[in-house]
Order: sequence, then structure tokens, then C-alpha cells
Amino acid sequence: MKRFMLILVFTFFAAVFSFAQDEGVDLTVYNQNFALVRDRRNLDLEKGIIQVRFSDIAAFIEPTSVYFKSLTAPQSCAIQEQNYEYDLVSATKLLSKYIDKRIKILTEGGSVYEGILMSYDNDNVVISNAQDKSLNMISRKENIKDIGFGELPEGLITKPTLMWQIANDKPGKHLTEVSYLTQGVNWLCDYVVVTDKDDKTIDLSGWVTIDNKSGVTYKDAGLKLIAGDVHRVQEQGITSYTKVMRNAEAIGGAEFEEKAFFEYHMYTLQRRATLKDNQTKQITLLTANNVPVNKLFIYDPALDYGWYSYRDSQETKEQKVKVKIEIINSQKNNLGMPLPKGKVKVYKKDTDGSLQFIGEDQIDHTPKDEKIRLYLGNAFDVVGERKRIDYKTYGRTADETIEISLRNHKKESIEVTVVEHLWRYLNWDITSKTHEFNKKDAQIIEFNIPVNADSEVKLKYTIHYWW
Repeated sequence: MKRFMLILVFTFFAAVFSFAQDEGVDLTVYNQNFALVRDRRNLDLEKGIIQVRFSDIAAFIEPTSVYFKSLTAPQSCAIQEQNYEYDLVSATKLLSKYIDKRIKILTEGGSVYEGILMSYDNDNVVISNAQDKSLNMISRKENIKDIGFGELPEGLITKPTLMWQIANDKPGKHLTEVSYLTQGVNWLCDYVVVTDKDDKTIDLSGWVTIDNKSGVTYKDAGLKLIAGDVHRVQEQGITSYTKVMRNAEAIGGAEFEEKAFFEYHMYTLQRRATLKDNQTKQITLLTANNVPVNKLFIYDPALDYGWYSYRDSQETKEQKVKVKIEIINSQKNNLGMPLPKGKVKVYKKDTDGSLQFIGEDQIDHTPKDEKIRLYLGNAFDVVGERKRIDYKTYGRTADETIEISLRNHKKESIEVTVVEHLWRYLNWDITSKTHEFNKKDAQIIEFNIPVNADSEVKLKYTIHYWW
């Protein structure tokens, strides 16, 4: 029995080691247009100081970020020198490399010119014929059908390539791992919310959209997404810092598994995926059903004016009443997952069952147990007005009386949150009021005002300032 268990354990670790040593590519994507690539390949290396070409890499690789390691013999194989070759083949570069060399030109009319390339520009190519000592100027535009060259000149390549000088003491096949950062790979998160008929609960789904413009295809890649704020030094166009994303525990068939990583959160796709060059791929991030929400009516008359600057006591400030829905990101509410930054589109079912779009907002990275408020639009049937009905000042003090009218033309009762921005920090006191208030900070107070169906409520308060 013990022997059987030892064989079983050995087989398990051998299988794990074999899996870890396979060729393949892993991709960690950050949502500020860069990614970390980990590329494992088998290379046949001779003993001694050798030259190695490593191609099929991202066109926007950051060469200073490259890290090479032989997984087979890490102590016996090391890079001494690295060059990043990106002088890719083009017609103009080929012509520049063939100055003073022999080429052959075939024109659209069937004429053949063969000789030494003397010069070229956007309009013409000039070649000399050693036999008759003649010069021929051939128009490039709509005239040249074909140009024949010899072998590819030294220094020109067909794809971006890393060229290494490696010192290797162990000849044979090495499984190597090359890691590097590249620009041109980005991701973002989008959410879709559907409210029920009473706006009491929602169904929420999240999508990750990954955009690859790095110049290379990542076939059957292991995919991870990072959420958080990763600092990067800004240099030569490299983004100064990277917003990263965090995912959630497996919810409703989500394909990503979330875990904390340093001070960020990592989302790992539970299968391998191919990300083609110049391709946008969408993958389900999460789904959650029957999430409780609160519908809020918020009257904040300072928002559109910047401040309450009244010319006289007869002036009235009119302001739309904003409609928001509030979500608490908790397990109790069928969520409890860190939500990555992204746009949220909100729909509601019509009486015939079809979905209608009712608003859109954007959320920041949101940890678990935090509140999310989505601004959907302005209420059609709820009106707010603010008026300063009295203002007196004497010495270094002032008294101000404010009246706010709230009119509800809906068929059901609602509660309106009135937000007031005071114009002094701390040095104030509410001396009279018709409704209770909550002090939010040194300068903001809120009143929660019930307004019955098809009725009007007036809020009035007097505030004393000193300085």
C-alpha cells in the first residue's frame, strides 16, 4: 500500500512538473494599454558563446523589460548581450540597402533593365549598365511591375526579432522562458443592468473586452487581468501609470477566478484562449441576479450654478431632480466582489416584455461592501425650486433663510434627498428648520423629504454664519 501511495505521489508531481514545463504563452493584461508576456519555447542550443534569434514577438515590445531564463539549466545558460532588431523589410529599405548593387527591373510595358542601382526617390529609379556604360531612369509610379533583388541584405528582417549572444555550458534542448512588457494590449470592463418593474432589484452582468494591437497573435494563451493602480515611470510615450482591474469570486458561471495580488487584484481565466493580432475579444466576467437596489431622487441645486449667487430675494433657482440607483456591493446582496472600473448601461422591461434603455453611467474600481450610485437621468414628474427669502448681515455675522419647494406629480409617494452646500466652513449654525438634516461634512448638509403623490412640500431653514 505504501509503495502504491509513493508511486501515486511521484506520478502526481511528475505530471505537475511536466505541465509547468510545457511550451506556451501567458498574458497578463493591464487596462492602460500594456501587457506582460511570458513566452516558453524549446530552443536547441549549442555549447559555448552562441547567437540566438528569438522572433514572433510583439511589435511594441519594451526591449529594456526583457527577462530570459533557461528552465532546463538556469545556472548554465545566460545572456551576455541583447539586440532588438526592428528594421523590417520594405521596398524603400530594400532599395537603400541595394545602392551600388545589381538589381533587375521589369516595367509594365515589358522592358527589362538590369544594372547597378545608382539612386532612387519617390518618382524614379536610376541604374547604370556596365556593358554599354548607359544610365537608365525608370519612373516608379504606375510603371515598374517588378524589381528583382539578390538575397535579403544583412540587417533587414521580416518581423521584430530579439538577437541574443548567449553563454551556454549545457548543449542540447532547453525549455526557455522569456518575459517582457509590450504596449498595444488593452482591456476594459462593461456592465449591463436590467431592473425589475418596481426598480427594487436588478440583474447584473459584466464583460471584459480585450483589444490586441501589439503586432503578434497569442495562441492558446493563459490569460490574467490585473485591477488596481500600478505606477509606471513615464518615458518616451510609455504611460505613466496603469489602472488595473479586480474580479470577483466565481458567481453565476463567471469564467474568471479572483485573488488578491500585492495591493491589486488578479483575475485568471479558467481556460486558455487565443488572442489574435488586431482582434477585440469579449469574455464574460460575472453575472449576478436579484441584486437589491434603492431608487434615489436627489435635488442638488448648486450643481448647475457652481454656487448660490442670488441677485435679490425674489430670484428662484430651478434645478432638475436627478434619478439614481444605489447598489451595495455585498455578498448579502448577491454580489460581494470587487468590481473593475467600467461603463454601466441600464435597461428596464417594457409592459410587452421588451428591454428599453433608461440610462448609462461609469463606476470606478469598487471594493466589496462599498456603495455604487448610478446616475440614470432627470425625473420628468418631480420639480424642485430653491429661493433665498431673507438675508441679513451685521458686523462679522449673517443670517440667511432658504425655502425649497418640492412638487411630486407622480402617482406614488417618493422621498427626495435635498443637498445643500453652505458657503462657510464650520462657522455656521442652523437656528430654525422645518425638517431634520444630516451633516455630511463641514460644508454640506442633507435633508430627506417625504413627498406624497401629486403634492408639494416646502422645506425652510435659517442659518447663522460668523467669521
